[in-house]
Amino acid sequence: MMRAMTMALILSLTAGIASAKPHLRDVPEIDGTILAIGIADEIRKNCPSISARMFRAFSVANGLKARARNLGYSDEEIDAYRNSDAERERLKAKRRAYLKQGGVTAGQPASYCALGRAEIKKGGQIGALLRMN
Repeated sequence: MMRAMTMALILSLTAGIASAKPHLRDVPEIDGTILAIGIADEIRKNCPSISARMFRAFSVANGLKARARNLGYSDEEIDAYRNSDAERERLKAKRRAYLKQGGVTAGQPASYCALGRAEIKKGGQIGALLRMN
């Protein structure tokens, strides 16, 4: 009897651990897409020959919230992540690192344009949010 109760307790504790959701920053699909949107936005702001595919960007952003809900996150959890100053700073640092790795130099629009053209040509998540003017 005691063994059965111990096993039941262990199972109930491990079930709670197994069902715990990771923070949204640790969900690559969510965090990576937000990072891609930020990178595309930085490119379009700094390159006069590239603009955003705004409808697509809004669709992607709205789809993220729906996806997070489908993964079991509440609106409160989503909004806390989205409105967190710490998360914004973390993503800005990641964005700066990506831009630097891509050859971007702050204040040099040509470097943003070169990265933007490469992203568009590559056809990935960032390039899909951009278009040549």
